[in-house]
Amino acid sequence: MGQQQLLLIILGIIVVGLAIIVGLTLFSSSATKSNRDAVIHDLHNLAFRADAYFRKPIMMGGGGFSFVNFQIPTGMSTTLNGSYTILSAGQDSIVIQGTGVQSGDSPSVAGGNIQYQATINQFGISTLNQTN
Repeated sequence: MGQQQLLLIILGIIVVGLAIIVGLTLFSSSATKSNRDAVIHDLHNLAFRADAYFRKPIMMGGGGFSFVNFQIPTGMSTTLNGSYTILSAGQDSIVIQGTGVQSGDSPSVAGGNIQYQATINQFGISTLNQTN
């Protein structure tokens, strides 16, 4: 083979390698964003359930204007999107943390997975913070 043909083959390999790297990066970024959105959606769903529990009278299985005994419904504590736990539950507010299945932007922090905390009070979600 001539020198020009070898140069074209090497150039072709480099271009294909770069295309694969860019494709994998875009796919990973898309998966992380999708998981982030899914965790936020699940936290909103849990916030609506917590609010319904808060407003329901005790005699009907609710909290009677308290979040104290709220439990995450069966099947919602771990989903395909992540896992959800109650960090604190008081009379006036509850804090629920969602941990996604994808790595977040800072993988060096606490396992590296996406984490959000939702603080729910009598008016709905008061704060939704990304913790990782």
